[in-house]
Amino acid sequence: MTAATHNPSVPSAAARHASGSSRLRRAARALRRSPMTLWGLVLLLAIVIVCFVIPVAAHMDAYTTDTAQMLESPSGAHPMGTDNLGRDILTRVLLGGKSSLTVGFLTAVISGFLGLVLGLYAAYYPKLGYVIMRLCDGVMAFPAILFGIVFVEVLGQSTQSVVAALSIVLTPYVARVVRSSAMSTMNENYVQVLIGLGAGGFRILWRNIALNVIASWIVEVTFVFADAILVEAAMSFIGAGIPQPTPTWGNMLYDSRTYIYNASWMTLFPGLALALTVFVINMLGDGLRETLDPKRRGQ
Repeated sequence: MTAATHNPSVPSAAARHASGSSRLRRAARALRRSPMTLWGLVLLLAIVIVCFVIPVAAHMDAYTTDTAQMLESPSGAHPMGTDNLGRDILTRVLLGGKSSLTVGFLTAVISGFLGLVLGLYAAYYPKLGYVIMRLCDGVMAFPAILFGIVFVEVLGQSTQSVVAALSIVLTPYVARVVRSSAMSTMNENYVQVLIGLGAGGFRILWRNIALNVIASWIVEVTFVFADAILVEAAMSFIGAGIPQPTPTWGNMLYDSRTYIYNASWMTLFPGLALALTVFVINMLGDGLRETLDPKRRGQ
């Protein structure tokens, strides 16, 4: 029988499972007591359903032009009016939301995964961490929009290029947060005991330290989601994002710049959709931060 079996400092598998279940129950209760988090989840889910389900269910077409209905103001037939090519703005706002949310979600998933891996290994292996953090500092020195423009110009304009560019430029932000949380966790007694017992780095990182950085990681990924939508909109606005004719909120704002005075609805509705979505995601992120942070939850 190994020494680890008798060591009271090392929790058993059953104890770890019970502790994990207890943490989940506490987190669920905290979520129910957090109106900001609940409203953020509900509103974000509503936005996703509206942008992804309604256009498919209603067979909406964002590409057909009608010169006889150009620049029509909002009406019963076109609740958000039409644009300079006679396309229905409501349809384009919904499908534009689908494009923008897809880019934001994929960027959050990719940068979240890469940031988690890099941050954990940077915290556990100091020499490797020094190299990783210096590379992250180098990437963070470039403004996200500038990096995205250069990257997309090199690889060509496409949704994949935009997602890849944003994933690269936003990964360092996640990695730094994960590394900071992981380094704090490494000072805990149970981690030092595991190291002393000769436990492998992979086990310590992914079965112990990773579980304690998940809360801060989730919050940061939520903010990356919102940042990616904003940066994509800015890139599309200057013509370096998702190419036409695919609608996004950014290129809809770009198309409306000439008609802002005589067809203000072309600017108003995609702008409101973008602002509302980013606000909801940030509200969710703030709610999660207060819910998952024990110090904030106590306050």
